[in-house]
Amino acid sequence: MNFAVDTPIFGVTISIVVYFFAVFISKKIRLPILNPLLLSIAIIIFILNIFRIDYQTYSIGGSIITFFLAPATIVLAVPLYKEWNVLKSNFFVIIIGVLVGVLSGIISTYFLGKFFNLDLNLIESLLPKNTTTPIAIEIANMLNANASLTVTFVILSGTLGYVIGEYILKVFHINDKVARGISLGTASHVMGTTKAMEFGEVEGAMASLAISLAGILTILILPFILNILRF
Repeated sequence: MNFAVDTPIFGVTISIVVYFFAVFISKKIRLPILNPLLLSIAIIIFILNIFRIDYQTYSIGGSIITFFLAPATIVLAVPLYKEWNVLKSNFFVIIIGVLVGVLSGIISTYFLGKFFNLDLNLIESLLPKNTTTPIAIEIANMLNANASLTVTFVILSGTLGYVIGEYILKVFHINDKVARGISLGTASHVMGTTKAMEFGEVEGAMASLAISLAGILTILILPFILNILRF
């Protein structure tokens, strides 16, 4: 048993099998909270606990899947290419929208953390939560924050955006396709983009663009803002 578990095949196989099972459950029980990614995480944690398999053993294979996260993100450029004319006609509005989203996310997270007396390392682990996982990990390493916590917060923020994003847009009567896509992509990265693609191709393309822009802007301005806030 240990021989089978202590190999990369175990981590890869269990991740793929559990994910496809989670997709099946998600399609059968159409509840936003039963997102395949969130459901997969819960099932894998349950399996590891039941069979007393430590995370390091699982990650021998799980890290192989993590390696492909960054290349897989490039696929999001496909819908953007299809809606290139929409991007050109709304370029400055999109840039300003994403910048405001990034700034508000960083500043509100920092001050809420201070308000609740959170440890500075925990606050810094929270700050990249609105970027996609590969970018968030790099930012966490750059800040000497806890990358594992950062990934957890990224998943939570994405899941929250996927579950309640549509309702927030309805409450504030945000019907413009570009605005809907940019807001979901900036706030909830890949999972927000998944929701945006359910609305339409324009929304999906704008959300895909927002992911990239939000990641780049966060990398560029986060250290600068942190220096000001710490002062």
